[in-house]
Amino acid sequence: MAVLSAAEPRDKIALSHAAAQAWRSGSLEIGNGVPPERPARPARPSLLPPREMPKRRAGGERESRVALLHALAHIELNAIDLAWDLIARFACPAPPRRFFDDWVTVADEEASHHALLASRLAELGAAYGDLPAHDGLWEAAATTAHDLLARLAVVPLVLEARGLDVTPDMIGRLERGGDAQSAAVLRKIYRDEIVHVAAGRRWFEWGCAERGLAPAATYHELVRRHFRGVLKPPFNEAARAAAGFDAAFYRPLAGAPSR
Repeated sequence: MAVLSAAEPRDKIALSHAAAQAWRSGSLEIGNGVPPERPARPARPSLLPPREMPKRRAGGERESRVALLHALAHIELNAIDLAWDLIARFACPAPPRRFFDDWVTVADEEASHHALLASRLAELGAAYGDLPAHDGLWEAAATTAHDLLARLAVVPLVLEARGLDVTPDMIGRLERGGDAQSAAVLRKIYRDEIVHVAAGRRWFEWGCAERGLAPAATYHELVRRHFRGVLKPPFNEAARAAAGFDAAFYRPLAGAPSR
């Protein structure tokens, strides 16, 4: 709960790392708290509706690189909270211990991702909070707060899987623009996100087996019900396959509007 109640990114990062270490050492109990409806947020950046966000592009001038890294830092800050919210919200009835092993690792790595991006922004003379950010990311948590399978379908298996699709192009554009340092940060995040999507797929399939549900059909139903938007091809099928995420899940939803 402390991570979700901390407003400042540096506090979320430090508390995430401490909680992960405590879990691995056996000194942290999970399942005794109720997560807030919305996590604490810093005073900056200002949060805008997605449609009001200024356009950005990766690579090239410093300003466009800063805009890209700032947007990614915002995503990763939300990812810290999404991981800890999942751990706290769905701790009862208790899933297997390895469920918490996986998601504590995800939360710990998301904290490292934000720290890497914040550090790179500082090297470019900028900081998280300098630019506006959109306020649509927590909607995925709010609309899936009632059901673990819905949360797993939308967050790791739509949103994080989308990151696998778009990140290689970002890396290439940064490298062509001469920013090898930022590209290296994104490459590290990309490798970790494959593992995160794999965790989402693994526990989604576990949850379906517990309920006697067909995984692909259940995924289609939950994404159509809870995700606003479309699954946009082209898909990075190699990275998705590396995560064990079969195309039978996402191809039937490509370009199909959700309710």
